[in-house]
Amino acid sequence: MTDQSDSESSIAVGPTTKSAASNDGDQLDASGQTILKLLHKAAGVAEANSKHALEMAQTLSHQLRAAEDRIGELEAEVQLYQEKAERAEQWLHKIFTEIEERLIRQPEEKRRRMSRP
Repeated sequence: MTDQSDSESSIAVGPTTKSAASNDGDQLDASGQTILKLLHKAAGVAEANSKHALEMAQTLSHQLRAAEDRIGELEAEVQLYQEKAERAEQWLHKIFTEIEERLIRQPEEKRRRMSRP
């Protein structure tokens, strides 16, 4: 009887061991597939982030170029207005000198000459 019960217990253990190995294999396969799915998902997210970052960099690059162009235009305008301001100052100086010479000095000299008999 002992031989028979040992055989039965062996037989009973045999399929259970295969079943456990099969379950372990199924869990391992499921875990591997889950990991691969997560890896693919992470790669997709990383690719989308990279694409978004590249698009943002291009947008910012275009905005920077436009700002640099506008700065160049404004610098040219500043130069133009500086030149106009310098010319206006030259004219004001010339007008001031003319007023001083004709309306202040010459009349004073005439008055001095007239006051000297």
